[in-house]
Amino acid sequence: MKRFAASLGLVALLAWGVPALAQTAKDTLTVDLPGDAATLDPQVQWDTDSYTIYRNIFDNLVTRDTAGTIVPQIASAWRNLDDTHVEFTLRQDVTFHDGSKLTADDVVFSIKRITNPAFNSPQLSQFDQIADATITAPDKVVLSLKSPYPVLLAQLVKLSIVPKADVLARGDQAFNLKPMGSGPYRLREWQKGVQTTLDANPGYWRGAPPFKTVIFRAVPDGSTRIADLKAGKVDIVRGLAPDDAIALKSNAQLQVLSVPTERVGYLFINAQGGPTTDLRLRQAIAYAIDQQALIDALLQGYGKKVTSIGAEPIFGYQPDIKNLPYDPAKAKALVKEAGAEGRELIFNTSPAYDRRLVEAIQQMINDVGLKVTINVSDQATYLKRRQGTPQDAGSIAIGIWSCACQDADGVIFPLFRTGSSWAKYSNPAYDAAVDAARSTLDPAKRIADYRTAYQILRDDLPGIGLYQAYALYAARKELHWQPTPNESFFVMDMKWQ
Repeated sequence: MKRFAASLGLVALLAWGVPALAQTAKDTLTVDLPGDAATLDPQVQWDTDSYTIYRNIFDNLVTRDTAGTIVPQIASAWRNLDDTHVEFTLRQDVTFHDGSKLTADDVVFSIKRITNPAFNSPQLSQFDQIADATITAPDKVVLSLKSPYPVLLAQLVKLSIVPKADVLARGDQAFNLKPMGSGPYRLREWQKGVQTTLDANPGYWRGAPPFKTVIFRAVPDGSTRIADLKAGKVDIVRGLAPDDAIALKSNAQLQVLSVPTERVGYLFINAQGGPTTDLRLRQAIAYAIDQQALIDALLQGYGKKVTSIGAEPIFGYQPDIKNLPYDPAKAKALVKEAGAEGRELIFNTSPAYDRRLVEAIQQMINDVGLKVTINVSDQATYLKRRQGTPQDAGSIAIGIWSCACQDADGVIFPLFRTGSSWAKYSNPAYDAAVDAARSTLDPAKRIADYRTAYQILRDDLPGIGLYQAYALYAARKELHWQPTPNESFFVMDMKWQ
């Protein structure tokens, strides 16, 4: 009995000595995000917190592997029939979470849904070169393009396949609240503003997911996310501030994961509403921003200066077409010339963006004679304002943009092309240049067109590129995962060691 009691005591001691995290980590992965998902319908918003969650619920037509190469997913193969027709061969062994088979009809429905202007997807500009999708065999779908489109496959990386029957039966709003896909995880519960819980899909065609449950928690405060990680409440956090990353490197139980991305930090300037319709004020704002000071003081090595809205991995980026230089004296003179001393500018932002960066930009612009008022809202509201009318969009807004396509067609086209929900700017010469660049397969011609487009943006200043962003995460040492430049948060690529 004494030996039995001693054994029980040893077991209890060992159990007490092992953190709860280590006991449950193989079954549950818990993630802290800066914000809640704005939507779980993958054909609506493309903000980071939303797609971090929903990309684990859905499969896409094609995807990227961990090296960034475009590889099959629902489409097992593809071939160009000619310059404007591409045939995709589809897998026949994929089922949705309710057990129904994913078919060519679902693929065509998904394509036509996101390209339907009436659906009003903020992602429309990334797919609007698709004119039609037709079924030519049970396992074949042909996409017809409006013109040769060099970025088609890179854009299709983001095209999630939704179940036609379910969407039509329940409607778009109900589908957003409880989406169903064919991916490795299915939605258990979405507690808006709190957390989203996913369960493993036991019948997933690629094999068993690494965790039975994944919990994504909305934690806007960065210090709270760090405290959660240190306390063992979560396994990984996204949206790390650079100084927090540096501080965490000395913690033996944690790891900092970072990678340069194609994402660019930028300042949107409203050219169609409010005081910034005056080009002189847009120029003043550009002269007022000390890019290098922002990078040195706030990014601390986890970011790189850019000369415009783009970065080195992006085809078409023109590094020699530079932002206006930092010159506060010129900025003050322009504000005075415009008769705008003391004019209020509304600066829209959300907890998804570094508050210190926002406040530093606010101070720089205030210093040249304007008055910047910061307007913070949750990410969903911020996106509605940013994509709304020029009157609702504020004078300026912070953004960190990525198309996950490594091409200017997914960056400056949706941000500034007339008619885009993101654009609060219109210039026919600019539109002609970006339209031409997306309509030819000749790389040299595309580069020339993008050079024209970037020069116009530099002259008109509907936005300013600030820095190439690094993806920054902190995680428990036991979590094995390498972030990618396209910021794919695929739980299937993770494992607990």
